[in-house]
This record gives sequence, C-alpha cells and structure tokens, in this order.
Amino acid sequence: MNRQRLILFILVIVFGIAAFWSYNAMPRPKTIGTMAFKPGQQAKSSRPAPDKSARDADDGTKLKIGLLDKEPTPFKGYLRNIFKPVFVDEVKIVKQQQRPIAIKLPPLPPPVPTVPVVSTPAPPPLAHFTFLGFLKKGSVRTIFLAKDNDILLVKRGDIIAGRYEATTITDQTLTLKVMDTGGTIIIPLIENRPLAMVR
Repeated sequence: MNRQRLILFILVIVFGIAAFWSYNAMPRPKTIGTMAFKPGQQAKSSRPAPDKSARDADDGTKLKIGLLDKEPTPFKGYLRNIFKPVFVDEVKIVKQQQRPIAIKLPPLPPPVPTVPVVSTPAPPPLAHFTFLGFLKKGSVRTIFLAKDNDILLVKRGDIIAGRYEATTITDQTLTLKVMDTGGTIIIPLIENRPLAMVR
C-alpha cells in the first residue's frame, strides 16, 4: 500500500505543477491608454501619393483581360512541316515512284506425294471398357469398368460384351473366357486405362 500511495502522491504533485503552468501560460487581454485615431477616421499616410503614369506602367504583375478580345494576327514568318525529313532528295523519290517494282516470288514447293490411307482395324470390344478399380469383400472381388457414361460391376461368372465370361479376378489381372471359341484372354488391370488383351 505504501508504494501505491507514493505513486498517487507523485501524480498529484505532477498534476498541480501542470495546472499552475497552464494558468500562467494562458494569454490575458491587454489595454492601451488612448487611441491615436478616432473610430472611422482615415489615417494620414506620410508617403507621397504615386502619380497616375507610374500606376499605369506595366510591371508584368497585372493581367490584361482586354487583350483577349483582340483577333489573333496570322504568323508572317516561314512555315514548314516539322514532321518532314530535313534532307530529302525529291528527284530520287520521283524516279523511284515511276520505276515499276519487280516482286520475286519464291518457287513453289514440289507436290507432296499422297500416302494411301490404310484403314485401321476397329478396336476390340473390350477396348471400350476402362478399368476404374476393384472392391474386395471377403473372398469375392468386384471390379468397376466404365463404358461411355455407364459403370459396370463385374464379378466372377459375369458376362462382358455378350461373349466374354469372367473366370478369374485377381488384384493384377482379369481372366476372360471367349464363349464362342473357348479361348482364354488375360487382361492386366491398370487404373484409368482401357482393357488391353494379352494372349
């Protein structure tokens, strides 16, 4: 508590000093004994009045508005095109304009031989399917195949594209049996890739 009282005492002293200083620094009105001139009376100047000729003399500090009413006089000096080149050989230019300009065209390239278009065989029906991933639930694996905007779920024993039967599904491969020929196709399963046959 003693420390708080000491701080409060110091602050009171500082406040008193500040109030005393502001009171002394405050401006106070002052009075004079008598006025040299009565109210409304013009003061007499000791300087001599300037003559009229000195007032009318142009010292460059006054704006003469009357000059704006005058019509501008045309320039009588030499006029030239400031954008024209300084040194121009006009005779040479006239001769160049009269002379026909020969334009040399590059030779035409030799004709490109036409390559016969070889028709590529249509992709196998399985190439239209894209492998998206698989789901393993217990011992049953289900793979997800996308064709256009459709998603097909394939398990073991399902038939794909009307002629392929899924016989074995592992994490890496899909084994299909061709129903009409009895052949076997092994397809590696790569995500977001179309099905490619490996015989």
